Amino acid sequence: MKLEELLWSDRQKTGQSGYKILFVGSEVMPYAATGGLGDVLGSLPAALAGRYPKCDIRVVMPLYSAIGEEWQQKMKDEAAFNLSLAWRRQYCGIKSLRRGNVIYYFVESEYYFGRDSLYGHYDDGERFAFFCMATMELIRHLEFWPDIIHAHDWQGGLSIVYKNLLCRGIEGYDRIRTVYTIHNIEYQGQFEHDILGDVFALGDEYHELLDYHGKLNLMKAGVCCADRVTTVSPRYAEEIRTPEFGRGLEYILNENPGKLCGILNGIDYDYYNPETDPALPVNYSWKKIDGKYKNKSALQKELGLPVREVPLLAIISRLASHKGLDLVCEIACRLVSENDLQLVVLGRGEARFEEFFTSLEQRHFAKVKTIIDYNRELSRQIYAAADIFLMPSKSEPCGLSQMIASRYGAIPVVRETGGLAESIKGFREVDGELQGNGFTFAEYSPGGLLECIMAALSLWQDEKKRRAFIKKIMQVDFSWDASAKKYMEVYEGLFRNEGGGRR
Repeated sequence: MKLEELLWSDRQKTGQSGYKILFVGSEVMPYAATGGLGDVLGSLPAALAGRYPKCDIRVVMPLYSAIGEEWQQKMKDEAAFNLSLAWRRQYCGIKSLRRGNVIYYFVESEYYFGRDSLYGHYDDGERFAFFCMATMELIRHLEFWPDIIHAHDWQGGLSIVYKNLLCRGIEGYDRIRTVYTIHNIEYQGQFEHDILGDVFALGDEYHELLDYHGKLNLMKAGVCCADRVTTVSPRYAEEIRTPEFGRGLEYILNENPGKLCGILNGIDYDYYNPETDPALPVNYSWKKIDGKYKNKSALQKELGLPVREVPLLAIISRLASHKGLDLVCEIACRLVSENDLQLVVLGRGEARFEEFFTSLEQRHFAKVKTIIDYNRELSRQIYAAADIFLMPSKSEPCGLSQMIASRYGAIPVVRETGGLAESIKGFREVDGELQGNGFTFAEYSPGGLLECIMAALSLWQDEKKRRAFIKKIMQVDFSWDASAKKYMEVYEGLFRNEGGGRR
């Protein structure tokens, strides 16, 4: 019996949901992450493995120097070989560790990944091309032949391209189906044409596949080559097919409409759990929310804010324009000056926003605290302390912060876009019943944001309603359970010959 027949027979024996799935991504929590992609790859595979124990779920990421020594000491050596990428030949190691029911692989290359930061290097295209080529070699060296490769964002997109183009006709690879997830269409992996062969190891015959608007575009190639394309909320799947949100890729997505679907992200309910979170001074739950107010007092003391029972507003965000921070800048001085409240800002990003919020603190030091940092432990302390959480994004593929805020009892104030509109429904009171799970506004304007914040502050003033609403939003289910089921439906559809890419 041929290898392909053996593998198919093996999958059939395990049952309908007994797939072998290899996730490919550039960051994974808790090992190394800078944002939502790391959260998703740290929690979705585990959720699938928990819900579908017959599945063999594995994840591959680069072995960055940023990965803590406590994790590296637990890793097992799996393979070592020299990997060719165009004209270069570099050492590549594969290490592994098991956490729960998921196996994690790490691609080792001191030359490419032994650096201070995950991204932002002049040779990022080459670094992640090496990573994707190593993923193809990992499959062969470890003899782990997945049914599905599920790659994420532009950094993982070349794994699908290499599987389809360079591994075509090689026994075992042709039968692998592929899923490609777009987390944020703004970051497409665009490079100059002259590196097609020298860096990406692809011949001129593939120029048309990667070319888009005069650049090599790895996200475009991933969309074209994948069997199915997903994104991180149903509304975002519709938005990115329009010129306003598609960032130029709307044409390609509209050429492949049967491939695309949106599945709302979830959050890790074990990691984001105010009842057990070790970062919190006081643990609490929706049944006993008094602990939340003790966390508020503790944070006020820690940050040097007066310990007062006033509404505490929070922003935890990458400080970037698409996060709606220009709206916040427009209203911040008026909001802080005219209302008895406190504001805490945690994040880093564009210099203009860092400078604005730092200046705002200097002018209102008894009301505002700005921390220019990326600090996951402090972020959870702020979620636990905050009364109101601001997320007025101009665009938001899914967003996890509004879900985390809800989990910790911080009332979300969001703009109705992307996954924010999918996950947060506006507050209403109908016949004495509190409905919705946050405050929302549609028009992208300073006035719309300010009006929404004032409505949330009005609710805060009514302690009885405030406490009831906090208990309500803390019980909203943002776990991965429902979304994991939808991903499994996508995987099963691949073996009903649904969709189809260039294989």
